[in-house]
Amino acid sequence: MQNDVLIDQFLDAVWVEQGLSENTLSAYGSDLRIFAQWLKSRSMLEVNTGDLSKFLANRYQEGIGNRSSARILSSLRRFYGYYIRENNITIDPTALIESPHIGKPLPHSLTEADVELLLNAPETATTLGFRDKAMLEMLYATGLRVSELVNLKLDQVSLRQGVVRIVGKGNKERLVPVGEEAMSWLENYLNETRRSLLAERQCSYVFVTNRGDNMTRQAFWHIIKRHAQKAGIDKTLSPHTLRHAFATHLLNHGADLRVVQLLLGHSDLSTTQIYTHIARERLKDLHSKFHP
Repeated sequence: MQNDVLIDQFLDAVWVEQGLSENTLSAYGSDLRIFAQWLKSRSMLEVNTGDLSKFLANRYQEGIGNRSSARILSSLRRFYGYYIRENNITIDPTALIESPHIGKPLPHSLTEADVELLLNAPETATTLGFRDKAMLEMLYATGLRVSELVNLKLDQVSLRQGVVRIVGKGNKERLVPVGEEAMSWLENYLNETRRSLLAERQCSYVFVTNRGDNMTRQAFWHIIKRHAQKAGIDKTLSPHTLRHAFATHLLNHGADLRVVQLLLGHSDLSTTQIYTHIARERLKDLHSKFHP
């Protein structure tokens, strides 16, 4: 009973002080009540580092992973930090406990065969299908963010030089080369399909809808999912799926990591290095499959 009061007092305080969402408060409450139940009749303010270590070890044995363990520990750190500020305790029992290591989740990527299926899914005999094909080709050929692609304007494209000028995060500008295949689709789209979609209307954006507006990020995401479903690609997709595939396939074929960093517009090389993990996983799969 005492522990329930302590937990409720803590939750009320952080809600008032920090304006946390109901979901966050609910997660804190759930984690803390599990710990209180594990303690049975003991007060949460009387535990030590050894008690917490035993509790976390017990939870791990019950099958929770590092990510859940880290979340529970975060809840406990907040709880004991609050009661230290309130002068109810003088020593934080979580202070000497290290958070479990959580590796960055690898972004979902497509194989080169998957990409080929996706690129060939649009019906290019139709106006909208031709536009979708040009957009998918551009996305895979350049590694642009979906937001960068749908916000691409005519004055950012140089058909003669075969590059697009992108202003990415932090207003950083970069020039991204476009391969011959994608540039051919883009040029044909600009000369014919786009004019048909606009029907004499004016728009400064490269990719437009049949209403003459620029394409939105959400609309293009639905287009990607629709074509992936048509192509029979049964994998978890995200709006950045082709961006991830672009980076991974370049590295698989020997591209320098810093070149990929520049093409993606990453300010920090460590952000790009996650793609080397995907490439290594692919090599491990191939090794285990084909090595005698």
